[in-house]
Amino acid sequence: MALKNIPSVAVVATLLLGGCAFADNAMFPPLAPLGGAGSGKATLVSEEGPSEGGVTETGTFVGQKVDSLRNDLHQLQGTLGGQKDQLSQIREQIVHDSQGYHSTIAAIEARLQLGTTPGNPILVQQWNDAQGSLDAVNEDVLKMSRLATDVASTSGMAAYLLESIRAARSLSGAVDEDHRNLRTLEDQTNGTTVLIERLLTELSTDVQRQQQYLANERSNLNGLALSIKSGQYVGNSLAFSHNGNAPASTGPVSTDRPLVVIRFDRAKVAYEDALYTAVKSALDRRPGASFEVIGVAPVAATPGATALGETSARRNAEIVQRTLTQMGLPSDRVRVSASSSPDANNSEVRVFVR
Repeated sequence: MALKNIPSVAVVATLLLGGCAFADNAMFPPLAPLGGAGSGKATLVSEEGPSEGGVTETGTFVGQKVDSLRNDLHQLQGTLGGQKDQLSQIREQIVHDSQGYHSTIAAIEARLQLGTTPGNPILVQQWNDAQGSLDAVNEDVLKMSRLATDVASTSGMAAYLLESIRAARSLSGAVDEDHRNLRTLEDQTNGTTVLIERLLTELSTDVQRQQQYLANERSNLNGLALSIKSGQYVGNSLAFSHNGNAPASTGPVSTDRPLVVIRFDRAKVAYEDALYTAVKSALDRRPGASFEVIGVAPVAATPGATALGETSARRNAEIVQRTLTQMGLPSDRVRVSASSSPDANNSEVRVFVR
């Protein structure tokens, strides 16, 4: 009996998840309300301590602006919390669908290991069931890709909110308490931004790993179809056995100077085309190359300021890392770090070939 709808190897999803190993949800701690512990209402508290009732109310125009910005942050945190829950649900569904797939594959392989008739209709039906389970995983990954797009939009909202908070400092008619509240609100927004960036990194890594998993299993299904047709197990597909063994062109790739330097000296830096061209050229010369992405911050006047600069530079380096994985570079071939340098005038990212 002939097999129906045996697909060719297809790589789906537009971003870059893991076979079936997922990061602990503990990486994303639950969002605390802006006020005190257990509070159901977002509040701002003065750095000198809470005023009566725990809420600082100034009654000024800027104070009203603070209330509006605080509500915006509360909504942003609610959106992020919902996206974290959605990711957890997708991961649980992927585990369920993957378990169904591997259970069916194990049954097929066990029967083939003992030997069976060529084109056994029972195995043909099991093969079709396995393909359906893998298609379900594919749909789960597409959901994760769409979620990544939504989280990217949330990141943009957070950036806009942060700029609005900073702009509010220049408004006239504020009292000292208003500025203290704005500083507190800025700290909380920065903390939320860190959680958003962490979620984006997790999504990018998850989708990339799962993309590779799907491609491998599609190929293995095709190999398994040949086994069913012959009635005996003939092994997995060799489609991915020569990765990294493409012929290299002549010409050395320098490892002691940066392949690319990206200066983050303005809000939006268009670096993608130059990065792609440089990395592709390096891979043409050395197909098995790995890359080190280093966020470099200027040396500041105090150690604390330098440390803050390195934190920001590392965040930029992680953005570049995600760009590389979205371009198709495996995440295990990209290493990220951060440092400071006296020859850096602005925060920048240096990419080295290793």
